[in-house]
Amino acid sequence: MHRLSRFMLLGCCLSPLSLLAQETPTERSAAHVVVAKLDSLERSLDVPRIIAQLTAPSRSRDQVTARAKELMDTELMAMADDITRHPEIGFQETRSVKLLTDWLSAHGFTVTQGVAGFRTAFVARYDRGTPGPNLGVIVEYDALRGTKGNFHGDQHSAQGPVGLAAAVATAEFLTRTKTPGTVTVYGTPAEEMMPPAAKRQMNDSAVFRGADVIVRSHSSTATTRAAPGFGTCCLNIDGVRYVFSGAPAHQMMAWDGRNALTAVIRLFESIDGLRSNIRPEARIQGIIPEGGAAPNVVPDRAVADFYIRYPDEVYLAQMRQLIDDAARGAALATGTKLKIEHYGSMRDGISVATLDELGYAYAKMFGGDKVQLEPGKPQGFEETGAVSAIMPGVGISAHTSNGSFHTYEMLADATTDVGHRGFLADAQAMAALLHDFATHPEYRAAVKREFDTIRALQQEYREALKVAYPLPKVAEP
Repeated sequence: MHRLSRFMLLGCCLSPLSLLAQETPTERSAAHVVVAKLDSLERSLDVPRIIAQLTAPSRSRDQVTARAKELMDTELMAMADDITRHPEIGFQETRSVKLLTDWLSAHGFTVTQGVAGFRTAFVARYDRGTPGPNLGVIVEYDALRGTKGNFHGDQHSAQGPVGLAAAVATAEFLTRTKTPGTVTVYGTPAEEMMPPAAKRQMNDSAVFRGADVIVRSHSSTATTRAAPGFGTCCLNIDGVRYVFSGAPAHQMMAWDGRNALTAVIRLFESIDGLRSNIRPEARIQGIIPEGGAAPNVVPDRAVADFYIRYPDEVYLAQMRQLIDDAARGAALATGTKLKIEHYGSMRDGISVATLDELGYAYAKMFGGDKVQLEPGKPQGFEETGAVSAIMPGVGISAHTSNGSFHTYEMLADATTDVGHRGFLADAQAMAALLHDFATHPEYRAAVKREFDTIRALQQEYREALKVAYPLPKVAEP
């Protein structure tokens, strides 16, 4: 009741924009000073005025978006359909990468493959760019792993062609008009294998360094955009494997061994028991990829693989401690040994209204339907958060499917009118936004001001949340 009353009080004091600024009532209440600063920033920027000015009639912008449409209609929509029909899972996308990089090479880009140690990662830089803003485009191309085989149930098959249309249309415009600037395309593999996160490792290897802005697209069940603030599409994540080691024995004399699978089962049971003491926004999702080889042999090795998720990284750390301790307890209870492998993570990125609202306006302008009027939760423009926490960018999300994410319905829509209309809107919206960023220095300054201010507030936000999640005092027995 106390938390609810504080939240209601906050709602009386701050505008609707502020109440969109973070995902949970706890985040909004504990960090209300940060949220108020976010609200003040957005008001001072007057984003609606900026969007109205940029989306006014523009002959040069229309030429860029017309070229993006032409490329989609004549070449790249067919490429998207082709990649859809030939799905390749993460780190194995060799055919898809060849299609994308060969096409970029033929259109004036120099391609470097195998960046950051990933065979199917690449960077393509426009050869004829001139000193000026470096306009980045992220493309993905990996398929989902499914019980019926690999499939593009998240429509990553179209992200590459869409990004290529925007990149080439913009690059040609810069050359033709002698506008300062260049374009770089970043090929990022294995998004659906995350964590570990390819984008995070690419970011740690300085692959994205030097970009002034980054754009990307993604499939969507509606035409929408994020609210400004800190967050991710899919919560902060720790990817953790709990590896239990036991001793083998014949199952008829199981006392001669130590059952690692029993330890894994005990861990699952312990986590279920913990759920009532963990905040309701949490998600703990686990599988057993290894549980033994034969029913008549005591399993001497078993593995539990978990995604542990929460809307912010501060409380996520508390959850990790509880679950790690539960795993240690399972090992002690079964006479087995434990190794904890933290193999990947996803953390909050930054979303900025100057980019998100412009991308949204253009997505609608170029045919995005099923328009969601209110902004969604704050989230960085790419899933790992690593890139969007250090440089400004935007994910364009026009309606591309009537099915949900990771479904066969979304796969089917990728090669029909509903997908094609959305992909075309995405490509034109990305091209329009890149045109505006290249040609309007005052817009670049507004984006930088908003991003830098929100980034500076992020640590203040983390510190505020540490106070909001006190650990209970447990008495000695």
